[in-house]
Amino acid sequence: MVVFRIDRRSGVATYLQIVRQVEQALRMGALEEGDRLPTAAQVAAETKVNPNTTLKAYRELERAGLAEVRQGAGTFITRTLVPAQDGPTAPLRASLVEWLTEARAQGLSGQEVGALFRSACATVYPAETDL
Repeated sequence: MVVFRIDRRSGVATYLQIVRQVEQALRMGALEEGDRLPTAAQVAAETKVNPNTTLKAYRELERAGLAEVRQGAGTFITRTLVPAQDGPTAPLRASLVEWLTEARAQGLSGQEVGALFRSACATVYPAETDL
């Protein structure tokens, strides 16, 4: 089950924050094909957002082919974004895990690592502002 966290100061539309959190959960393996997403009412109660905002996010996930709305049953994940462990990105992932392990050994917090990562991404991918 995914727990949504909404940052009202981020400048990112709330529905997009929900979409991105589902996508991230799919990449990390926290959500898998067949998993049921919380109802719009559940998300609204937990995050204090309008249920229509959640429905908009779920429609966007459906358009992307990541979720399917089943009338009377809920919204379900239809595919995963987890990269294959032996796929072309496996060496990069291994290098990243090694780097993160070293960063932790040097005393960097998760927030510091995240800030460093975002800074490096902005250098390499300057046109992609949502990294």
